Amino acid sequence: MSEIKLSAIARTDFGKGAARRTRRSGLIPAVLYGHGADPLHVSLPGHETMLALKRTNALFSIDLEGQSHMAIAKDVQKDPVHDIIEHIDLLIVAAGEKVSVEVPVRIVGEAFPGTIHFVEMQRIALEAEATNLPSFIEVSIEGRVAGTQIRVGDLILPEGTSLDEAADGIVVTIAVPQTSAADEAADAEVAAVQAAASAASSAAAEVVA
Repeated sequence: MSEIKLSAIARTDFGKGAARRTRRSGLIPAVLYGHGADPLHVSLPGHETMLALKRTNALFSIDLEGQSHMAIAKDVQKDPVHDIIEHIDLLIVAAGEKVSVEVPVRIVGEAFPGTIHFVEMQRIALEAEATNLPSFIEVSIEGRVAGTQIRVGDLILPEGTSLDEAADGIVVTIAVPQTSAADEAADAEVAAVQAAASAASSAAAEVVA
């Protein structure tokens, strides 16, 4: 996995007011921590960082005052209303080190005709090398019939990774669509209206004839 290079600026002002000023200047407050070192409070370039975070489990190379720190994002705090990144926690990592990450599930294929699938788990916790983190786990539902349940332990994991959660969790369920009594009543009402309209149209045609 290639590193995404970002230049950071050391932060000396803290608190909500300082964080707001940082964001107004187009920067994002962040903290680098890990490996027993004191946390490093920094500001990251806003636009470049937001683009970088679109990549799942991106690996960063943070340049701070001439020193490079390899890190991954462990927590991204966002304003839920304005969708603005308010703060990022970055975990310092090293080559060959194993870290725990969550990886999104990607569904591929088509289940048996007449069925639908439900994704019960959107993300799977894995342990992987910090410099080779997977972006997704592919789950094939090709030809799966109703009643099938694909569990965590059934997944084909990306090379070099291992599960970091229980293997019996249900990831995907294949089922037959169910209709409720209300849906059936509504369908019957629509059919009755259409039948009445058709009968009226036929009667009108006979009168004209």
